[in-house]
Amino acid sequence: MTSASALERLLRPVAPLAPGISIADVADRLLTPQHKAFLSLPIVDDSGAPVGLVSRSTLQDIFMQRFGRDLRGRHPVEEVMNSAPLVVSMDTSLEEAAKQITAQLQYPITEDFILVDAQGHYRGLGTVLDLLKAMEGRIAQRNLVLRKALVELKESQTQLVQSEKMASLGQMVAGVAHELNTPLGYVQNNVQLLRELSAPLFELAAAQATLADCLSDPQCAESHLAQALGNAEQARQRAAPELLVEDFNQLFDDTLYGLGQIGELVVGLKDFARLDRAISEEVDLNECIRSALVIARNGIKDKAEVLLQLGELPRIPCTPSQINQVLLNLLNNAAQAIDGFGQIRLKTWAEAEAVFISLQDSGRGMPPEVLARIFDPFFTTKPVGQGTGLGLSISYKIIQDHGGQIRVASEPGRGTRFLIRLPRPQALSLQRSA
Repeated sequence: MTSASALERLLRPVAPLAPGISIADVADRLLTPQHKAFLSLPIVDDSGAPVGLVSRSTLQDIFMQRFGRDLRGRHPVEEVMNSAPLVVSMDTSLEEAAKQITAQLQYPITEDFILVDAQGHYRGLGTVLDLLKAMEGRIAQRNLVLRKALVELKESQTQLVQSEKMASLGQMVAGVAHELNTPLGYVQNNVQLLRELSAPLFELAAAQATLADCLSDPQCAESHLAQALGNAEQARQRAAPELLVEDFNQLFDDTLYGLGQIGELVVGLKDFARLDRAISEEVDLNECIRSALVIARNGIKDKAEVLLQLGELPRIPCTPSQINQVLLNLLNNAAQAIDGFGQIRLKTWAEAEAVFISLQDSGRGMPPEVLARIFDPFFTTKPVGQGTGLGLSISYKIIQDHGGQIRVASEPGRGTRFLIRLPRPQALSLQRSA
């Protein structure tokens, strides 16, 4: 629908009046059935240009007076005509027409508005009620489009967030798999060595069983007994059990250590994901930091030394898996920002109203133009294909959803520091009651 056709739908073809007609004739015209829906009638000159509007309200004020019709009924309509009516061109858009009319409208509404063509010739009348209904329909239509766009935007946002989570999950799984491979490797080697070292022991046990059978059999020939004794002695010399004690103990200790590392990674992964916990619970943030460090260890160990200064913290309500996601993101970013080998300092402390986490690296740092945009969605300084630009944006949203704040300070060559502030429960209670 074009703008002109939108106004044409509002046009009501009302026959105009000529100047010089009497006030009484105009009043009689307004009383006819075809004009009862209108608040006013137009006055148009010989050229077709509108010169004014006569309002039903103005005529009622005259005729309500005693002898009003007799005294003024024969006077020309120009005496009561509004010579500056609301005039709208048919070329005007519906929105602009509504803006123009509402800006000039007097309350209470006592007149209609005149519609003219591009040459200024009278085309008909429009009522404010029709205009408002048309605008209401237009707004409803646009609201529908906006709601649809909002739904699609939220779906896209959800997909992007999920994509970032999957990317983070892929990195995390790769790191955990690498960490698992090392202890699994030497557990496997140790088991293989145990099999090789225990094989002569099994041969010795078999030789000794044969010798015992011969000794317990009265009919066992001496030659058979001698052969069984010789075989048992040879098997004992090959097995050398007195020399295996230390090797076995060392292999068992190494295997148990490897299994302990695997168990630590599994527990850390479970704690990181909080698979057996409530979605929201009271958590010690130091536990979240330790879990995130276990998962991020593979990506950090060759890049930085992690220095912990964890203070005593009260438990605060949060979604631990989301907080872990933020910490893992910050730890990975810190490691990637370090050239060579550096340091990552993690510090926690509590104040009366909030709990704080500080994460500082000795990496490259950021110039002001990068620092100003790091929380923007899709902004990344990584090469194409190595970063979505959503990690810090999602982290910012997670902390914001928890009622907290995340701030950053950085200088080129001096590293970067992130500070996370999460409110304590009693602080939130005080804010609600204030």
